[in-house]
Amino acid sequence: MADGAGQIKRGRKFDQVLEGARSVFLTSGYEGASVDEIAKAAGVSKATLYSYFPDKKLLFLEVAKAEYERQADEAMEWLSDECSVAEWLTHACEIMLEIFLSEFGLGVYRMSVSEADRFPEIGRGFYESGPGLIRASLVPYFESCEARGALAIPDKVLAADQLAELCKADLHPKRVLGLQSKFSDDEKARVVTGAVDMFLALYGTDLSRVGPDCKKPQ
Repeated sequence: MADGAGQIKRGRKFDQVLEGARSVFLTSGYEGASVDEIAKAAGVSKATLYSYFPDKKLLFLEVAKAEYERQADEAMEWLSDECSVAEWLTHACEIMLEIFLSEFGLGVYRMSVSEADRFPEIGRGFYESGPGLIRASLVPYFESCEARGALAIPDKVLAADQLAELCKADLHPKRVLGLQSKFSDDEKARVVTGAVDMFLALYGTDLSRVGPDCKKPQ
């Protein structure tokens, strides 16, 4: 399977190929995944695999996009509108941090950054399926919170990007640079708590730490 730019073909076995590739990439990472392994996991021939994805990088990026979308959907289902803004943001930051620190998330990030100059579509695809997807998930929630007086955010798109970046403090650079691969619950809680506290210090109101049914104090 080539590692240059190519075109994705969609067909009857597209989802089957994608699921097989997902299982291999999640287990072996990008570099460790072989065409033979992916084809076997997908239950297709190598010729069929090549016909859908002539480029390993495009296959990996398509798997990453589907994985991020799946995780975002599961996260939004799990996050409850019944909790306070502070609780909601804490859960959201925990989910984002786990994605940023995961082997899969690290592989997607490294591959996208290293190949973005040669293949801009890879960088664009990563942005749309990563940072862009996080933004699209957070902004509507911010809007609903502001409507009930629980947040005051003049630029919600910027605020969504800021929250995601706050979740990367300290731990993500260490992960990317290979300084540390495992992190304790206390280390992760420190980053999440700091991110939420800083975010609410700028955008929070009196209602940020109470449930959505509470009325603004008179």
